[in-house]
Amino acid sequence: MSTGRTTEASYILYTFTHAIRDGLIPNLFPEGGREGLYHTADATLWFFHAIDRYIEVSGDEELLPAILPSLLDIMRHHIEGTRFNIHVDPADGLLAQGQGGYQLTWMDAKVEDWVVTPRRGKAVEVNALWYNALRLIETWCKETGLREEADAFKDHAEKAEQSFNRRFWYEEGGYLYDVVDGEGAEVDPSCRPNQILAIALKYPVLDRTRWEPVVNTVKERLLTPVGLRSLAPGSKDYKSQYYGDLRSRDAAYHQGTVWAWLIGPFIDAWLKLHPGDKETARAFLNGFEEHLSQACIGSISEIFDAEYPYTPRGCIAQAWSVAEVLRSFVKTA
Repeated sequence: MSTGRTTEASYILYTFTHAIRDGLIPNLFPEGGREGLYHTADATLWFFHAIDRYIEVSGDEELLPAILPSLLDIMRHHIEGTRFNIHVDPADGLLAQGQGGYQLTWMDAKVEDWVVTPRRGKAVEVNALWYNALRLIETWCKETGLREEADAFKDHAEKAEQSFNRRFWYEEGGYLYDVVDGEGAEVDPSCRPNQILAIALKYPVLDRTRWEPVVNTVKERLLTPVGLRSLAPGSKDYKSQYYGDLRSRDAAYHQGTVWAWLIGPFIDAWLKLHPGDKETARAFLNGFEEHLSQACIGSISEIFDAEYPYTPRGCIAQAWSVAEVLRSFVKTA
């Protein structure tokens, strides 16, 4: 969409709509005789975000009426419960997920039976995305005359918002827990970049009074010239380099390794906290200019080592790295 290719964007959204099963979009499409894979707790919620971005950029008035029944079905499945124990906890309105042997969030490294970062329970970014989706579907229902449905989603959103701010705030650390109601511990205080989505999305779930400490913590502990670390230095599982055999690499994949795509949500959050400060926001992208002459010339790698010289690793030309850097570059112009 940053390059004006809205027709292609609409085709992608329609294609995902046709592939919905039990309220989930696939993270691997069916192909030939192979079944699709649906073990993802966040992709379907990102789908709502993508639809909103598409409508905002394209002005398309036909997409939403065509797919709204599918979106309502997604919300019903999430509220009532669907595959992999993805469901809304009626006690607090937050979205829980997790099933043994599966990695359902974007931090999905797995080696044989070892799920490196299972994050089962109520993950911070999943609930930020859930709240955002609730507010979006509430708005879309109002726009299409579904007042009763809109009111119901509003109630769900308000309950989730209150619970989120009560349960995810880590007072001692001055930032957000990564997971609450997790396995083996009530809360996970790991300092990860996932929390930035509680501010960055269109409808931020985090109370405005807590934006500054969260943004400052992410800036001080996770920000690098080429994206955000996936875990803060000093954590017991922190890995500064991504190298070695498959097990060694996957052990580091989301345990410190820098992800370029996360610079986009960070810049979104920064500009919400500092409206109009595009000069500083643009400066967060400066490290990518030098990187364009490394690895795949003219493109952006998937990941980088967590410490200087931030050696590029993984896929040498990664779509979401390119997309978020490009979108942020346009936004800060």
